[in-house]
Amino acid sequence: MHQVIIVGCGSIGERHLRCFQKTGRAQVTACESAPALRETIAARYNVTVHADYAAALRGPGEAVVICTPAHLHVPFALQALAAGKHVLIEKPLSQSLANVDTLLQAHAASGRQAAVAYVYQVFPVLVQARDFLGRGELGAVKHVVLGSGQHFPTCRPAHAVPYAQTYYRDRRTGGGAIQDALTHVANWVESVIGPTDSLICDCAHQVLADVTVEDTVNLSARHGDILVNYTLNQFQAPNENFIQFNAVAGSVRIELHRQRWGVCRLGEADWTWHDCPVPERDAHFIAQANAFLDQIEGRPARLCSLAAAAQTLRFNLAALASADTGGARVRCADLHA
Repeated sequence: MHQVIIVGCGSIGERHLRCFQKTGRAQVTACESAPALRETIAARYNVTVHADYAAALRGPGEAVVICTPAHLHVPFALQALAAGKHVLIEKPLSQSLANVDTLLQAHAASGRQAAVAYVYQVFPVLVQARDFLGRGELGAVKHVVLGSGQHFPTCRPAHAVPYAQTYYRDRRTGGGAIQDALTHVANWVESVIGPTDSLICDCAHQVLADVTVEDTVNLSARHGDILVNYTLNQFQAPNENFIQFNAVAGSVRIELHRQRWGVCRLGEADWTWHDCPVPERDAHFIAQANAFLDQIEGRPARLCSLAAAAQTLRFNLAALASADTGGARVRCADLHA
């Protein structure tokens, strides 16, 4: 039985706690600075909840899952590695490049396992579609189009703290549509076609109440000779998310809201669909928890590496920089801590 410490018990931290318990492979404790939330989590899940992170690290846990606001991810991960713990970090890796290289070096020297919780990496529909694209049956991918939208307040758990009172309200803590939502799909697309070279981004706060961060994004990116177009908002009524890869000899379309992916080859009139239903949303997070435990045990796991998450962090920061300079093209490699 693995000993796992969940650090930060907000909405996503609580989900990680619940889902690591559901693996049947982990004994879970937690760490939370807010007294009322500490009491709620301890009672709801019958777990020990520490108030102090340093004290939690001195305990018996062999792995730490960091679910704090993004600006604390890197310093908390460095402390965990120094304490000899394996580390799973919520996305994004950070909201700046400060000390990211130090984290990569510390991990390389630690002998511990580390990953970033970009949960799209374990979605069955995305795993199957990526594996198909990787076989190259349709030739080279040249164009990718993505559209995503949902009513963010409605999609949050009923007992969760209102979004305007969380990290989401401030870019400095990882808030806004780019760092909160777009980063998921960008990270997964990079796992299929490689890192983003440069991008142009426009974004705005359009609708969401009680915040001023962007809730709507239009972004055009280049990955070598592949052109990618992202559109996303966090206020529309339907919860829909599609990704389409257009290759030389056909296209692959993924409809996450329908949990299916399809292929349309050049000359065909319609799509051939493959359904990948999941019983409920926790299933993805249970799969991610199991994958991380597998990784600790030395078994293969296709979770996001620290290096891949650092590349997606550059995507996030390039998008913000481009938008804040009126849509100038920004090269990811030009960004520095």
